[in-house]
Amino acid sequence: MNTSISETTRLWEKALKIIQNKINDKKTFDSFFANSYIYEIRGNSIIVVTSSPTAKVLMNGQYHDLIVSVVSDLTEGDYSVKVYTEEEIASEKKHSKTKEVVKEEQPDKYFAESKIKENLTFDNFVVGSPNKEAYKAALFVAENDKDFYNPLFIFSNPGLGKTHLLFAIANRYKERKHDAKVLYITAEEFVVEYLKFVRAESDSQSLKDFFKNVDLLLLDDIQFLAEKVKTQEMFFYIYQDLVNKGRKIIITSDRQPSELKGMEERLVSRFKQGLTVEIHAVDKETCIGIVKQKMIENGFDYKKVDPNVIEFFATNFSKDVRELEQAVHRLIFYATEIKEVDYITIDIAIEAIGSIKGGNDIASQLTEQKIISVVADYYNLSPSQLTSKTRTEQVALARHISMYLIRKHLDIPLKRIGQIFGGKDHTTVMAGIDKVEKGLKTDPQMQQAIEELERLIKQ
Repeated sequence: MNTSISETTRLWEKALKIIQNKINDKKTFDSFFANSYIYEIRGNSIIVVTSSPTAKVLMNGQYHDLIVSVVSDLTEGDYSVKVYTEEEIASEKKHSKTKEVVKEEQPDKYFAESKIKENLTFDNFVVGSPNKEAYKAALFVAENDKDFYNPLFIFSNPGLGKTHLLFAIANRYKERKHDAKVLYITAEEFVVEYLKFVRAESDSQSLKDFFKNVDLLLLDDIQFLAEKVKTQEMFFYIYQDLVNKGRKIIITSDRQPSELKGMEERLVSRFKQGLTVEIHAVDKETCIGIVKQKMIENGFDYKKVDPNVIEFFATNFSKDVRELEQAVHRLIFYATEIKEVDYITIDIAIEAIGSIKGGNDIASQLTEQKIISVVADYYNLSPSQLTSKTRTEQVALARHISMYLIRKHLDIPLKRIGQIFGGKDHTTVMAGIDKVEKGLKTDPQMQQAIEELERLIKQ
C-alpha cells in the first residue's frame, strides 16, 4: 500500500473517530489514543506511534482487535497493526536499526497471521476444580513427547479458558523444542485458507504439503467446520497424516465430539480416539483467583483492593472469563490513570464499571454491597456475617439495619433483598425492616446509628 503522508494522516484520523465512538469513554480515548499517529505503512504492516508506554501496552493488547477491525474496514485490506513508543522509534533511528524494529518476519504462504500469544502460559492460568482436569491433560501433552491422548479434545462454553490452554501448550512445547514447528489456527482461519487454496487452482498438494512439517497443531473452535464438506475432507487428510507421523494435535470446541452436528462421522470417530476433557463453568473461588492474577499481571497489588470488591467482581462476572478480565482491566485503569489512587474502594469500583455494557446494573448491585460493607464495619463485623445465617443479637441488628438502608436508598424489591441475605423470604425481610422503623421512633441510639450510617454510605 503506497500512501502519502496526507493520506496516512487522513486514514488514522478516520480510524480514531470510529475508535472513539466504539470506546465511548472520552477520558480513555484522550489518555491513550488522541496523540497517536501512523509512523509507516510497510506492505501489510501498519506501524503506529504513541507517546505513552501504558498506551502502547493497551493498544497492543486490550484494544488491538478493535484497532485492526477498524483499519480493515476503512482500507478493505488485511493489515497487521503494531504500536511503538516515540522513544523506541527515536532510539532505533539513532542506531540505524529502525527497519529491524518494525520488520515483520516473512510469513509462510498459508496462515500468515497465525501467532502464538507468549503471555498466555500455564503459570498464569488460574487452576480450580472446574478446569483442573483440562489443565492437567494440557500440561501432560505439552511436556511429553509420546503421542498419548492424540488428539486432546477440550470443550466448554465460550470464555472459560480453552484458548488460553492452547497457547499455554504451544509455549511450553516451544520451550522444550525450540526448533519445533507449532501452528495455532482457528477453524475459521482454516476455512479461509482452504478457499484461497481452491481459488488459486495451483499445485493440488500445496496446502497438504504445508502441514507435513507441523510438529504440533492447535485448532481452535472446530465446530466452525460444520457443514463444510470439502473443507472437512481436506482437514481429514491433514489430520490423518499428522497422526500417522506421531505429531500432536489439540482441538477445542464448544461441545463434545458426539454433539458436533454437521461433522463427518469419520472425523468425530477419530476425535473420540484421543482424550476428551471438559472445562466447567468457573466457581467463585476460581474467579477470585483470576481477579487477583489479572491484577498482578497489570502491576497492581490486589491487597490494595477492598476484599468486597474482589468478591463482588468474582460473583457478577463469573459466566465469562473474558468479561471478568475486561472488568478487571477497566477497574485498574480507572483507579490508577483516572482517579490516580493506590487503594481501590467500593466507590471507585462503582464508578469504574459504569461504562461497561450492563455496568450500571452491576454498579447498582455493588451499591448494595457498599451498604452491607459500611454497616458491617460500623458494628465491627464482616460482610459475610451479615449475609450468613448467624443469629446473634449484634449480627441480627446489623443485618436488619442493612436491609432497611438498602430498601430506603435503593428501592430494591423485598424478594431481591432476601436473596442478598442468604435467601431469606420477603416476610423475614419485611419484619427486619419494621423493627428498625419502630426503633427509630423510640430509640435514640438507633436514631444516631442510622444517622451516622447514612452519612457514611454517601461518602
